[in-house]
Parts: sequence; structure tokens; C-alpha cells
Amino acid sequence: MFTKKSFEVFEIAGLTPRMAAIRSIIQPEFAQLGNKLLTELSVNFPSENFYLHIAKHLRRTTNPPENTWCALSTKPRGYKMEAHFQLGIWQDYVFLYLSIIDQPKNQQRYAELLAEPSLRNIVPKDFVLSKDHTKAEFFPLTDWSAAVERLGKVKKAEFELGRVWPAERFEDQSSEVIFSEMMATLKQLMPIYQQLMEV
Repeated sequence: MFTKKSFEVFEIAGLTPRMAAIRSIIQPEFAQLGNKLLTELSVNFPSENFYLHIAKHLRRTTNPPENTWCALSTKPRGYKMEAHFQLGIWQDYVFLYLSIIDQPKNQQRYAELLAEPSLRNIVPKDFVLSKDHTKAEFFPLTDWSAAVERLGKVKKAEFELGRVWPAERFEDQSSEVIFSEMMATLKQLMPIYQQLMEV
């Protein structure tokens, strides 16, 4: 599970030193947590094969990453082409989202489904939205309609839904408590993901 040291990685200056810390400290945590989440997905969707993708940040040449993540999807060679799950960490918080980013081919249809009141009504009240996976910000569910409408109209729009855990939670509470909340979040996202998978 993530620790204080995990968040301190983002205080390290320079691309090479920060990437070294991401590889040695955070990526093993992604491997452990990601595989547990992967097992849960495989149990609930036995007809699908899921794959764990850990971000490598290979395109970066100067600026160190401000966050990092792993993704779970049904595609062995990537994840951005479809709705998928992301577990990630910024300097101030950890997130677990159902993610629609980088213009997947079914973006318009995803927006149509997310606009359905029946889907919106099953979302837990403490969930949040992210509208841009490159920014350390999230929004309340009151932004749902506007975010979904934008997803359907704007090609570069993004939509992420899930739960966040402030960094201080990882100092005060046991990893078992937080992991149980992550598993609960994944299960709560599954009915929505199931609808999107049928596109």
C-alpha cells in the first residue's frame, strides 16, 4: 500500500531521479494493488480477459511526471482506446477511477449512456469527477450533467468517475482499511462499466 514515502516521490527534482523513485517505490505498489484489483475484475467478468498496464512515461524527456498510474483494461496492448479503470497517485491524493480519456472510439456512445438517469442514480454520493487526467483536480457530482454533455460534444473532453483518498489517510489508517475501500469502489463502478462494455 502507498506510504508517506510514495507521496514524497513527487518532491524529487529532475526527470531521471524522480523516475528512478517511481520505479523503485510506486510501481511495485501498483503491481501488488493492481493485480488484486485485476483478480476481482476477472471474477466479476469471467468472459473477459483483463490486463494490468503500469505507466512508463517513456515520452518524457525533460519534465518529471506530476503523477503516475496503472490501468486495467481488456486490451493487452493499451487501455486508452476504451473505458477502463485507473489507480493513480498525485502528490496530495490517490484515486481509483473509471476513465474515459484520450478520445476513445466509442466516446459519443459513452456520453449517451452516462446521460441516462438510471446510470447516474446508482453512483455513490461520495464519488467525484475528473475532467482532465493531466490536472490534479476533481469535482463534485453536481458537475455530472455538464461533464457528460461536454464528453459528447467536445472531441478532447474526458470523463473520470470514482473515489479519492487524501495523502494523510495513508498515515493515519491501516492499509487494510483503505484497500477495502478501494475494493468497494471498484465494485460500485462495475455496473456502470458493464453498461459501457456493451457499446
